[in-house]
Amino acid sequence: MRIRDQGFTLIEVLVALTIAAVALVAAVRAAGTLTVGSAELRARTLGQWSAENRLAEIRVLEQWPDLGERRFGCDQAGVPLVCEERVFATPNRYFRRVEVNVYDADQHRLAQLTGFATRLP
Repeated sequence: MRIRDQGFTLIEVLVALTIAAVALVAAVRAAGTLTVGSAELRARTLGQWSAENRLAEIRVLEQWPDLGERRFGCDQAGVPLVCEERVFATPNRYFRRVEVNVYDADQHRLAQLTGFATRLP
């Protein structure tokens, strides 16, 4: 009887390399998705902070914002953001509803927050 040579055939090596390549492509794609998701989460967090800062400013400084809409820069952590503040009257004349929307440079809304300003007698 003849003893078979030990080792892998060329076909077996090519199949193994194909499987490894597919696994690496999947891993790179997953890493890319995580990176994009992380950047999106960071941008939304910064937007939320900007909106919270504006509502806190109204409360702490006891501001009585004018009715209507205004836009202003509200950069956070070196990221240029734009805040849009809309102030609405309420049935109670001592309260005003304040909506703050935060947008990135591409005008994608990152956050929306609603609060109230009060002016008690």
